[in-house]
Amino acid sequence: MTRKQRRLMLIGMAGLVLFAAVGLVLAAFRDTIVFFNSPSDVIAGNLEPGKRIRLGGLVEDGSFVRKEGMTVEFTVTDTANAIRVVYTGLLPDLFREGQGVVTEGAMAPDGTFLADTVLAKHDETYMPREVADALKKQGHWMGEEAER
Repeated sequence: MTRKQRRLMLIGMAGLVLFAAVGLVLAAFRDTIVFFNSPSDVIAGNLEPGKRIRLGGLVEDGSFVRKEGMTVEFTVTDTANAIRVVYTGLLPDLFREGQGVVTEGAMAPDGTFLADTVLAKHDETYMPREVADALKKQGHWMGEEAER
């Protein structure tokens, strides 16, 4: 084997090891990546129960119900569709009806969303990008008009 062939073989082996490492990293991330979905995406997508997603939209007016303990229920809507969310824990201080919210959790077999994290907007003009994009997609975005 010539010196050039050994060098090419070494480069090929290094490339193979690098390719395998990237594959392992991507496989590890696949289980931890959580994608954002609007209620319309969830209803149209037929997500399998138990798959972790982020659900975002507006908290529907009049939908908030405090259950026993720290459990609350509310509806997240993108004005076209709505999904009932059940959450146990402390809500952010700025959480309220009619405002943008992003929840993280999984769909239950009965069609409710079991959230383990609730994120609310942090000021009057901020809307999570994913929520704003979903509302724009539905044709209900009034962000620029609301700012005037």
